[in-house]
Amino acid sequence: MDIKKVHIVIPIVMAGIIGYLGTKIMDIKKVHIVIPIVMAGIIGYFGTEIMDIKKVHILIPIVMAGIIGYLGTKIMDIKEVHILIPIVMAGIIGYLGIPHISRPSSQPVRQVDLDETSLVISRMSYPQPFVDKPQRTDVLLMSPWLAPIMWEGTFNRDILNAQYRQKKFVVGVATFAVKKYVRFIEGFLGSANKFFLSGHRVNFYLFTDHPEKVPSMKLAPEKSLFIIPVQNYSRWQDISMNRMDIISNRIRTHWHYEVDYLYSMDIDVQMFEHIGVEIIDTLVGTISSWQYTKPRDSNSYERRPESRAAIPSGEGDFYYAASFYGGSVSEVYKLTTACFKGVTEDRANGIEAKWHEESHLNKYLLYHKPTRLLSPEYYWDEELPRPQIIRVKRLSSVRKDLEEVRS
Repeated sequence: MDIKKVHIVIPIVMAGIIGYLGTKIMDIKKVHIVIPIVMAGIIGYFGTEIMDIKKVHILIPIVMAGIIGYLGTKIMDIKEVHILIPIVMAGIIGYLGIPHISRPSSQPVRQVDLDETSLVISRMSYPQPFVDKPQRTDVLLMSPWLAPIMWEGTFNRDILNAQYRQKKFVVGVATFAVKKYVRFIEGFLGSANKFFLSGHRVNFYLFTDHPEKVPSMKLAPEKSLFIIPVQNYSRWQDISMNRMDIISNRIRTHWHYEVDYLYSMDIDVQMFEHIGVEIIDTLVGTISSWQYTKPRDSNSYERRPESRAAIPSGEGDFYYAASFYGGSVSEVYKLTTACFKGVTEDRANGIEAKWHEESHLNKYLLYHKPTRLLSPEYYWDEELPRPQIIRVKRLSSVRKDLEEVRS
């Protein structure tokens, strides 16, 4: 139950005892009369302001402790006060055992702003939208399952920023710089500091096997860098596929308490235009710049049925890049846990999916549809000619000799 101080329990126990003793001293005959007495003990407990409880329904087990104590005297003919204690403790154990208030004591508790005045968007002037005048007609703006697809010219970032600043969310970015990929750290962090969620709180979590090689950089006040040592692997494929496991474990032990949304991004990229709150949603995938115009059967899905990443022929929506995906912490946890489970089962069967963890990501997002899609603007490959529909190149890969950096 992770109880640190015995005296915290006393007011709860007293609520039940007062309820019981009230029946003996005042000769109360009706059950509902005991509730105010029990509540007196509860109010005393919450007045200590020790546990900072935010949800009303958590009170129920405490109230029930007092009521059970009272009813026990009527039903079971209890004659002595000390017999009441096990009944009251049952209610206490139920209350303290509630998992969503049992946080590790070393982790900060996220605070919620209940000031209603903060929920009002500041007045602003912008063109009126019209339902018969779409801002773009040259690209798909909505998936068949009604998830928006983010393109330049389809949203107003000022309106989005005004809405999201009320929520005071924190975004985490997980990225890996292992072996020779440490050379990309400075370019990634420098461009992300300037263009990624400017004005919003961001925690960059950099996993590297060479912490001593991370350059010293001054980030914006709302951005923080956390360097996390990680082991090396002999093959780059193993580094790639184990990222899912590392992210999943870190969510469970740390990030669940530190951030609201989490995104995984490759380190060998740079940003050239703003990437803002338009990326925020429950589950977010980025459409691959290599595959966005290809029919299903020519996409790079894993088709071998023996692989856990297999997508049957004739199935598939978009092809998603593993270079940039994310969403709420809970959904990213489900995604990374499921994908690494598939990787592990493939390894046990001597199989390696066609595009490693990206194949498993595509399998997951086929059956767990993303709630928001990012267009290829959000991860453009520099090796490709840029078509007219890509009006803005927000993020792109860095030109490099793949064989050399992966060796």
